[in-house]
Amino acid sequence: MPRLSLLFARRYLFSPKSHSVINIVSGVSAFAVAIPVMAMVILLSVFNGFEGLIQSMYKAFDPEIRITPLRGKVFVIDSLPRERLLQVDGVAQVSYLLEGEAVFDYKDRQAFGILCGVDSLYAKVVPVDSLKTEGVYRLRLGDFSEAFVGQGLAYALGVRVFMNTPIRVFVPRRGEVSPLLPYSFYREGRLYPTGVFALEAEVDSKYLLSSLSFAQKLLDYPGCASAVALKLNAGSSPRAVQQELSQALGSQFQIATRYQQKESLYRIMVYEKWGIYFIILLVMLIASFSIVGSLIMLIIEKRKEMRTLLTLGADIALLRRIFTTEGMLIYLIGSFIGLLLGIALALIQQHFGLLTLSGETFLIDAYPVEVHLSDLGWITLTFLLLSFLISTLTVRAMIPKRAIRLDN
Repeated sequence: MPRLSLLFARRYLFSPKSHSVINIVSGVSAFAVAIPVMAMVILLSVFNGFEGLIQSMYKAFDPEIRITPLRGKVFVIDSLPRERLLQVDGVAQVSYLLEGEAVFDYKDRQAFGILCGVDSLYAKVVPVDSLKTEGVYRLRLGDFSEAFVGQGLAYALGVRVFMNTPIRVFVPRRGEVSPLLPYSFYREGRLYPTGVFALEAEVDSKYLLSSLSFAQKLLDYPGCASAVALKLNAGSSPRAVQQELSQALGSQFQIATRYQQKESLYRIMVYEKWGIYFIILLVMLIASFSIVGSLIMLIIEKRKEMRTLLTLGADIALLRRIFTTEGMLIYLIGSFIGLLLGIALALIQQHFGLLTLSGETFLIDAYPVEVHLSDLGWITLTFLLLSFLISTLTVRAMIPKRAIRLDN
């Protein structure tokens, strides 16, 4: 019976003797469905591209696992020695860092930001040197402390690398201070800028990297750190390492994977992607009403053939299957064409970057695109279900259970 209904549906749609205005309307309906399907493929692929770009950017600044104290801002490094962390299965390298708010002054220009002191192994844990846009990544030269400055912060201060002009760093002084001595409210240090890095505005507009020893001395936290950055072995599961660290360190520390460090950002990106999906789904649903019109016109035209089939022994269920299959064929042809066009255009953009971004301040020249099989699977499932529901509801409304209605 399924073959019989498909045979009639194909005959009504493709037979050269059945060309009429209904066939033209069916072609227009298929085209109307193809456009939103193509748009869905392209938009989701572009969104995947931007998502992948953001994740790759933060890989160069956020460690795979970050450990911070659960209470207080800092902890004593000796309480969490490197050797103890390296014994955890999957941990390849360990780096300590100390962060604190500061005011930066350079040639009479000031800006607020974050002083981040890191040890000599930091670049091996996080490839921050890959973000370099000017100068070199170096935090100390002999007795001189140096700085790797975020691009936005460097622009605000007017910083020029390898100049004999230091950045003056001011941080609040801990402990009791005398209100009679203004200088007792803060501590001052000097850093010579040697490089500039760029990631994104939220980070490079406020971060300045220096040596851990400089930050410990200026912030008055000798032998302390505010976080530990971990690099994992290739193939190691961050979740598995996180669980093992939780068992080893107890409840004194908070352990976060790279995703958890930016969990709100990634969650928003997921919500935006689903938002795009449902918006295009609504457009696809509106475009599907053209198929409703095609089916109604076809059912009206084929009433004579339907009465003949009923006379030959067919039942209402068979008639419904024939026209439901007809509607699904129109929908699937349009969706398949849209799917192919969307994949083709997305792959062309992915490999050749024909559609470029305007302006010169972006890290990339063209719109990033990534085609994911999971997205194609969701799109395919969507138009299969939509075609079935629309065709079924339309046919049930036009062909009631009582055959006598066909004679009206």
